[in-house]
Amino acid sequence: MSEKSYQKIFSKNLAYYMYLNGKTQTDLINDLGFNKSAVSTWCNGTRLPRMDKVEMLAKYFNINRSDLIEEKSDNVETALTPKDNRDIAKDLDSIMEKLQSGNDGPASYNGEELSPEAMELFRDELEIALKRLKIMNKEMYTPKKYKK
Repeated sequence: MSEKSYQKIFSKNLAYYMYLNGKTQTDLINDLGFNKSAVSTWCNGTRLPRMDKVEMLAKYFNINRSDLIEEKSDNVETALTPKDNRDIAKDLDSIMEKLQSGNDGPASYNGEELSPEAMELFRDELEIALKRLKIMNKEMYTPKKYKK
């Protein structure tokens, strides 16, 4: 299996356990002392953490390391259809575009313009929130006869 495949698997599994535990990237950064750009790359599926970091994450979520690094079929991504993922990507792009080209100028926090790293972190967190919302709505509005 390629490095990209492992990165994607880890990213999906990490997102799933963050979702289950109601954690955000900011929580991982603050609670475990991780570097924000490292956490962002793990969540984006562009890099893999070292095994000591995987161990810390496993302990944090009270799971096995294998739960993070092995392919699973029962995680959040399986609850979303390809159409759901396209809709989320479209909504995410629209929100980010509006944020970056708002009437008040570039996106800022406490009067300071957001750095590209902060914008990327915000985008990642927003994507997780949109996925959670989509799943919650599907659970709430799916008729009982279609539920498994």
